[in-house]
Amino acid sequence: MHLLRFLLGRVAAAIPLLFVLSVVTFAIIQAPPGDYSDYIRSQLINQGGASFEEADAQAQAYRAEHGLDRPLPIQYVNWITGIVTRGDFGHSLFYNKPVADVVGERLPRTLALALVCHVLASILGITFGIVAATRQYSWVDTLLSGVSFLGMTVPRFLMALIIVYVMVFHFNVSEINSFHSARYGGAPWSWGKFADLVQHVWPVIAIATFGGLAYNMRVMRGNLLDTLNAQYVETARAKGLSEGAVVVRHAVPNALHPLIMYQGVVLPYMLTGEIETAIIFALPTVGPAIVGSMQVGDVYVTATFMLVLSVTLIVGNIIADLLLAALDPRVRLSGAAA
Repeated sequence: MHLLRFLLGRVAAAIPLLFVLSVVTFAIIQAPPGDYSDYIRSQLINQGGASFEEADAQAQAYRAEHGLDRPLPIQYVNWITGIVTRGDFGHSLFYNKPVADVVGERLPRTLALALVCHVLASILGITFGIVAATRQYSWVDTLLSGVSFLGMTVPRFLMALIIVYVMVFHFNVSEINSFHSARYGGAPWSWGKFADLVQHVWPVIAIATFGGLAYNMRVMRGNLLDTLNAQYVETARAKGLSEGAVVVRHAVPNALHPLIMYQGVVLPYMLTGEIETAIIFALPTVGPAIVGSMQVGDVYVTATFMLVLSVTLIVGNIIADLLLAALDPRVRLSGAAA
């Protein structure tokens, strides 16, 4: 009962935050001058051979037909009302289909990649953090700390560019902008198709995992070093427990508390890491769709994807709160009382 009340309180607090985020996101997206009608005008002039007057007239007619000439507050109210009342995220002007279909095609792939990266980064980061903390100032600690430093400081897009350069110019890899090779495009799932998928997405997984691993390892190492110096750990050693038992049974469980809270930030970090890398590799996921929609002014696609990212951040924090509340009753009781 306390855990359910805790969850309901977190969800209730997230609703107004999500509303504010949607307003800010929509306003920022609309802040630059121009909209999709400008893209239509340029296409008519550059590719259709129309004069500026003819192209501008068609662009203005398009703006009026799709409500792009309405004031910004009215456009936002129409968009958010459609989401709340009908589950309608609007119509994509560029893809010429509902935004929900565009999101439905790309979001599951993005979330799947992000979750794989998150799981790998958590397992490896926590493990390396424990190894580094229990061997403080040794060559192992120095090596793992160096890996953590590189993972936190080297930009992910730079790592992606280096891998693309090596794959294309040194290994003659030509199919880097899809999930499958041409021969597996419409084929049913098999081990061969799965292996082909891994060959195409491993750079994205490796880069995003490397960054998340570095953060998880740094946090786990610092938490565990503090815990190993705590009084109750010294008491456990004085009782004659082996160092391994002290670490596994007493130190690690308590050192995980701050790391669990940190997962609320790491999950969106994994998602944005996948997005950044997918943009470089031009994979059909959320990242390229956001960039493409911003370039042409497809505002409802951009706003919906940014809203989804905001929801991911909120959900990640709620999950972290629930995990921490499940481990520590004091958090659950204080949250329910609040």
